[in-house]
Amino acid sequence: MPPILLAVDKTYPKGLMWFRRDLRVDDNAALYHALRACRQVVCVFVFDRAILDPLPRVDRRVGVIRESLAELDEELRALSGGLIVRHADAIEEIPALAHGLDVQAVFANRDDEPDALARDAQVLGALANAGVSFHTYKDSTVFDRDEVLTKTGQPYTVFTPYKRAWLAKVDSFFLKPYPVRSHADALAPPPEAHRTPVPSLEEIGFRRSNLSELDIPTGSQGAAALFEDFFQRIDRYDAARNFPAVRGPSYLGVHLRFGTVSIRQLAGIAHQLSLQGDAGAASWLGELIWREFYFQILVHFPHVHSGGESKSFRPEYDKIQWHHGKHADQLFEAWCQGRTGYPLVDAAMLQINQSGYMHNRLRMVVASFLCKDLGLDWRRGERYFALHLNDFELASNNGGWQWASSSGCDAQPYFRIFNPVTQSERFDPEGKFIRRYLPQLAGLSNAAIHAPWTASPVELEAAGIKLGETYPKPVVDHAEAREQTLRRYAAVRGADQPPLSGASARSPRRRRSAP
Repeated sequence: MPPILLAVDKTYPKGLMWFRRDLRVDDNAALYHALRACRQVVCVFVFDRAILDPLPRVDRRVGVIRESLAELDEELRALSGGLIVRHADAIEEIPALAHGLDVQAVFANRDDEPDALARDAQVLGALANAGVSFHTYKDSTVFDRDEVLTKTGQPYTVFTPYKRAWLAKVDSFFLKPYPVRSHADALAPPPEAHRTPVPSLEEIGFRRSNLSELDIPTGSQGAAALFEDFFQRIDRYDAARNFPAVRGPSYLGVHLRFGTVSIRQLAGIAHQLSLQGDAGAASWLGELIWREFYFQILVHFPHVHSGGESKSFRPEYDKIQWHHGKHADQLFEAWCQGRTGYPLVDAAMLQINQSGYMHNRLRMVVASFLCKDLGLDWRRGERYFALHLNDFELASNNGGWQWASSSGCDAQPYFRIFNPVTQSERFDPEGKFIRRYLPQLAGLSNAAIHAPWTASPVELEAAGIKLGETYPKPVVDHAEAREQTLRRYAAVRGADQPPLSGASARSPRRRRSAP
């Protein structure tokens, strides 16, 4: 059902708006409801120690959050409000702050990740014991939880029918923005004792990272600038999005992750353009729907990630015998550091290591390489991405890795395996992306740069390359690894299916990518 708007009866004298992954003023569902329901609204953000303490002391995402909070605080102050920022355990701090501020209700937008649900359940209990209400709202997706189900009331496990149902259900009501500013007169500044600046990274125990490498402006203003740029080329999205050396994606993933942009705004514009026949906008809208598909998978099938551990959507795939031991660890380290000897894979891993970003197509390439060339458990890659991606979202990350490993719902068939050389030749034909991250290969021809071991000794010498020294030899042979993978998967499937050959084995069907 659509969200039911609270009547403007000012039910509560004072409320607390708890910002989490929704760091914006405009079109913010919980903030809108808080302003309508309360005569006064005080705003807070908690740098939650339960989340931050396990992280390395340099984490680009914490820098993104901090910069976005500074902008949010400034915007709230311009509306006669302001932001209380705490560095504490949110489970303890929110009830304590609610008591200290004498509020009657706390408002927040929903977060359906398992740890967040557990946190909110504890906060709900503590607030209830103190006689304080806790209201949460849908804000990260257009549709969530049980809003898009089959005719029999079951969750979808295949994307295409989910997408059809999503498109059939969506209309202007679900995409309209919440008019926050019309009710901003209810915003109240923090009490004098709480009027402190947004803390620096050092004050919360972190060190500054190379934010300049992000090339992504932060906050709502940064999101708006990125979307304005993308809007000018959205009609070319479908044709450009797969080429890492081309400015094809929207680069809005990190803003969707931290809510510095409204999903209703993005989906609304994409939907309107797609109805007008814009193929690029329709393709991009499909990516946003993929994101929501994985969100509802996480909600309805929590076994895919519970207790901090991921499991296969299709349980039989948890029986796969992945490589373990010292050699497997060495292969994983080579993958992490971009030393596999396959240039496109290595360049992609250097991109994420240096910037916290990885191009959409390359996420699929490196994931397939880890599982189906190196024979390593997909969960190792999932954890690595979770630690390094600026736009990391549990549902999309888990769904993407399960897709690549063929263990998830509507996943890549196990017998379709990315060939890293073919992918390189097709999507980086001139080697521009490879040369950016692997300058030691710059002297190779466009033909040889995708597979340096195929270059002649004369060309290698001319390019100043010594395989095994200036650039590694391939850590595995793709053709041999492919045969091993087919046998590995066939064993758990209880089938002896012959491997496919030719184009069907080399060219997997397209799947979702990060927006």
